[in-house]
Amino acid sequence: MNWFEVDDLASPRPNPRIEPILRAVLDAGGTPLRPGELLAEAVRQTGLTDFGGEEFRRPLEILCTALRTEAGLSPVGEVSLAAGLVQLLGNRLLVEDLFARHPEIAAVPVDRPIVIAGLPRTGTTHLHRLLAAAPGVRTVPYWESAEPVLATPVHPDPRPERAHRALEFVDLALPHLKRMHELDAREAEEDIRLLAIAFSSTYFECQVPVPAYRDWYLGTDQKPAYAFLRRVLQALTWLRGGGRWVLKAPQHLEQLPALCSVFPDATVVFTHRDPATAVASLSTMAAYSARMIQRVVDVPAIASYWADRIEHLIGRFLADHAAVPAECSVHVPFTEIVTDPLGVAERVLAAAGVPYTAEAKAALDDYVRGHPRDRHGRMRYDTDVLGLTGRRPSAALTAYRARFGEE
Repeated sequence: MNWFEVDDLASPRPNPRIEPILRAVLDAGGTPLRPGELLAEAVRQTGLTDFGGEEFRRPLEILCTALRTEAGLSPVGEVSLAAGLVQLLGNRLLVEDLFARHPEIAAVPVDRPIVIAGLPRTGTTHLHRLLAAAPGVRTVPYWESAEPVLATPVHPDPRPERAHRALEFVDLALPHLKRMHELDAREAEEDIRLLAIAFSSTYFECQVPVPAYRDWYLGTDQKPAYAFLRRVLQALTWLRGGGRWVLKAPQHLEQLPALCSVFPDATVVFTHRDPATAVASLSTMAAYSARMIQRVVDVPAIASYWADRIEHLIGRFLADHAAVPAECSVHVPFTEIVTDPLGVAERVLAAAGVPYTAEAKAALDDYVRGHPRDRHGRMRYDTDVLGLTGRRPSAALTAYRARFGEE
């Protein structure tokens, strides 16, 4: 086993090979992090003007203010995040345009999805991508999450290659990231980027801490955002075909009432791991990624932010998990995902009523053999550097360990 440790979390040593690229980004300039300018740029790029409902404008405003005043962004961070917001707004315009031209999409069913809801760093990504290998299952690959609707359909589709090139830069800038969370243009990706088109998503927090936006998100009914997610899934089904959707995002843990309201026939898979391990892993990944967009990487502050967020996720899960009927719930310890992934997949598919045929078993077995755990090496996490050593567990964390602990 090759072990790796990020020894420059607080004082990053950038790869010199990315410096010319970053200079070019700064020289090109960008759109200011203000709603009016971002909206105008999305209109200019797409030639479209209908953003659909107005409910996204308030969170966009709060998010932009938080990014300008709370996030401590570097100049590159300002340009790159603004470009990302413009892309999300463009995606929204394209989704609404597609529905306007093809109103029949609104009748496309999204029946009985399988939803993976677990703390970050609890095996959810591996399980998601494993289930994606099963025949008849539909997931959102990374490239499709980045660009759900193509403005002008062409062949071959340019989106997978665009996403691949973008991820090549990520690997150049953050070579350790694949040891924590491997990104692949064609592999299944979380739905938070689709929820971000509604501007109600933890996607933004995963880029940089934004407390004001977080507080808005946590204090707002997220049913409209989940309804928009369903709308996007309808569009993706109509464009590229469907199947049994498998969704995945940690935020579902704190949005179970909204999730169950929009997807009442969902089978929900809860993954479990000791939260302290999950916090250390997630905090390291967040602090490592922050070097690309923040002026100063305050490692203990980032770790504290995510420790609090994990505790909130756990608290909401404990309060709301009964919203999912017992017959529609599957609880999976992290150790089972590691030691018996095929058994876990079979159990999940059986609970969801998906036939576990010989073809399905062979496809899942091929995936497991082709994606061994820690094939890029394993990361060490230093709780002293993260400022987490000695942190006292909350009541919610203690209750979670008592009920779902595996260690």
